[in-house]
This record gives sequence, C-alpha cells and structure tokens, in this order.
Amino acid sequence: MEVLVLLTIVFCLSIVLRRSIRRHRAQTTFHQIVDTAAAHRALNEKANAFSNRPAAIFPVVLATGLRGQRNENITTVNYGSHWRALRCNLTAKILHPSRLIFLAPIQREATQALVAYLSEQVWVAGKVVAVRDPINAAVFGLVARLCFGDGVDGRQMRAMELVIQDFIVSMGELNPVFDGSTMCKIMNWRRLGRLFAFLGRQTKLFLPLINARRQPDSRVCSAGGIVDPYVDSLLDLRVPDNGAGRRALRDEELVSLVSEFLGAGSGSVVACLEWTLAHLVDQPDILDKLRREIDGETNAGGGVLSTRSLRGLPYLNAVVLESLRMHPPVPFILRGVHGEGAAAVGATTMPMPSDGLRVQFVAGKIGRDSKTWTDPDEFRPERFLTGGEAEGVGPMPGPKEIRMMPFGAAHRHCPGTSQAMVHIKCFLAALVREFEWAPSAEDCVGGVDLTELDGFFKVMKKPLSVHVTRRTCTV
Repeated sequence: MEVLVLLTIVFCLSIVLRRSIRRHRAQTTFHQIVDTAAAHRALNEKANAFSNRPAAIFPVVLATGLRGQRNENITTVNYGSHWRALRCNLTAKILHPSRLIFLAPIQREATQALVAYLSEQVWVAGKVVAVRDPINAAVFGLVARLCFGDGVDGRQMRAMELVIQDFIVSMGELNPVFDGSTMCKIMNWRRLGRLFAFLGRQTKLFLPLINARRQPDSRVCSAGGIVDPYVDSLLDLRVPDNGAGRRALRDEELVSLVSEFLGAGSGSVVACLEWTLAHLVDQPDILDKLRREIDGETNAGGGVLSTRSLRGLPYLNAVVLESLRMHPPVPFILRGVHGEGAAAVGATTMPMPSDGLRVQFVAGKIGRDSKTWTDPDEFRPERFLTGGEAEGVGPMPGPKEIRMMPFGAAHRHCPGTSQAMVHIKCFLAALVREFEWAPSAEDCVGGVDLTELDGFFKVMKKPLSVHVTRRTCTV
C-alpha cells in the first residue's frame, strides 16, 4: 500500500512538473531579430537600451560566487563603470592596434609549430587529417602565451586547453533560454553541475599560474619577451568598489577573466579557420586563386610572409570576410532591454515586462539576409573586392548600416576583432602556402558537409577531415 501511495505521488508530481516546464518555456522565449535594418535600429540607433546582456542568462548565474559575490567578466558585467574598467584595460594593454605588430614573433612561432606538426602527420605522401584539434592546439598555445607569458609548460598548456574546450562544449549544450529561475535549474541541473565542476577545475589550473605572476621576478617572463601578459594587467587593475573608491580584483574574478580571454580568444579563430578551409577544399578554384596571391607576396618578400604583408593581400581578406559572413563565430548576440512603457524590437513595439525583454540577434541569418546580399548562401569572396557588392564592408558594422556582425556591434562588440583577424590570416596563409588540401574520399562523393552546429560557437557539425599533402615547392 505504501508503495502504491508513493507511486501515485510521483506520478502527480511528474504531471505538475511537465505542465510547469511547458508554461515556463512559453514565458521565456527570446525575441529574435534576423533583419539587418532592424538590427541597425536596435544596436546603433538605440545602442544604450541594448547595451546589457539579459539579466539572468546562464553566464551571469555562473558569475555568482559561493559567497554571493559577483565574479564578473567583460561578457557578464552590466554596462557601466565596472565594464568600462575591464574593457579599457583589455583594449589598451593587450588588444590595441599599435600592439599588433609586436605579436609577429609569437604568431610566427605558433604557425611554424602547426606546420611542423601537420608535416609530421602527412609527410610527402599525404594523409587524411582531422584539422580541428591541431589548429586548436596551435591557436590556444598562442592565446595562452598572450595571457600568461612564457612560464607555462606543455603539460599545463594541454590541461588548460582541455578544460576550456570542455567548458565551451558544456556552455553550448545548456538550454539557450536559461534564465536562472528555479524551474530552469531543475530542467538543466545536470548541465549546470558539469559547468560548476569545470569552474572548479579552472580555478585549480589557473590560480597557481596567476599567483606565479604576482612574484616580482615573473615580470621578466613575458610573451616572447615582448608583449606584457594579460594577467599582469589584471593584477595591476583597480575596479570601482560600489562607490567606495577602487579595489583589486578578487581571485575568483581573475579566474573568470582569464577563462573568458582563453575561450573567446581561441574559439572564434579556430571556428573561422575550420569553416574557411572547408570552403576552400569544397571550391578548389578559390583555393588556387588564394594560393597564387599568397605565393606572389611570399616571392616578393624573399620567401617570408610577414604580418605587415598580410595587409596587402585583398583576396585573403575577402576569403576570411566571406567565411565570417556565412558562419559568424558566435551564432547569437544576446541583449536584455529594461525600462518602463514599451520597447521597439525590430519592427514591433511591445509592452515592457517587469523583468525586461530578452532579445536574440541571429548573426548567421543577418549575414545571409537576401535583402542585403546577392545569392547569400553561396561562398563568393569576390563580393568583398573592389567593385563588388560588399566593397568596403569589414568585420565590424559601420554607423550607417549593419550588413554582417560576426563579432557583434555597438557598445558590446568584441574588442578582440582586429587581433582575431590577424591571427586568422596568419594561420590561413601558412596552411595554404605549405600544404595541398583536397576532399577526403567520403567528401569526394557528396562534397564537404557544411552542416552548422550552433553551440557557444558556430562550428561544423561534422568536424573537417581532409586529405593533406606537403607542398614540395612553396615559393
């Protein structure tokens, strides 16, 4: 009898829970914007109203420490003095365009390491290679040096790479309408548990490296002996302390900011490189045209392709932009709108809920808006060349219109856009120059599988595996 009563209670609770979940899902939908004109009105003309993330999306929940203290990073913090302090530190100390030229030595080392690894794998005869993992290892190593300097050994580097990869995958799997409510926590308790476990692993890995940078003699160990690491700037930074002057960042905040830098700095570059290689393999005529441009610049430079010379490669720039247009690294740009009265979302005006509106700009659809682009689903780099329909369009939207937004727009756009573009071009130019790329036997039949998977980053659902051969003559 007791078992029967217990089963009845469980059955009733399951019914209540299912109804609550359905009701909750109906109440927490995002308002999507997929139109370029509507995106411009919201993010440029109403930039201040669309300057915050939704107040309770999962990164903000994870930013709350065990003692109730907020461990904000640039992604989660509200627009204001704290955000400005974090962002200005990053842009001035690490990402400023004047510093890009000093990255050339460590960029060159990273690309040479990737070329050497692939050369060992394929030798001269050629081999089918899954490219995502070796590209990720090379890019992550570069970003980690910018973050911590040269004091990280290979074992630590690999451990950091794995924990960041696992964390990004888990973030992407979490329900995209997570709003921090009790019901959402019940619905996603397993995924949340995994994320909190990853946060613990990150603290164990990153905090000793951060503490090592606190030692006076550590400051001589910069990235390649040239660039001051990001961690050093964070240790020197002072942020507003609730109107009581300024304070140093807490350990939990340092770990969060380091995780953000490593994940965002590597994930977007790796995603773009894989997508670009996939299109080049699928369209060998574009690959041949790009290789001729790169070989010509290399010959002119005496066999060396410098970071400065990359600026003089218009077709390389066009290929990268076309890849970013079709496959923006971050698939959704999330914003939270708060206030009184009504809010204009796209072409619709709606009453403002008490907890604000959650707005989702679908970057992939904005980049393929047929009202803006001719044949938007075709990979056609020529559209970005002189005389093309996108002449003058870059990775960041201008103030007059938004035609694509692979790195966001307005106040909260990605501050690392310029550095990411340089990283992408350096790695891509080296890979095209040093290797022949061809479809695997499987892809020769139906073409490269370009199915997208929208997680934390927009990646290929089926990771790219291609037939790679070392070029015997590269100049």
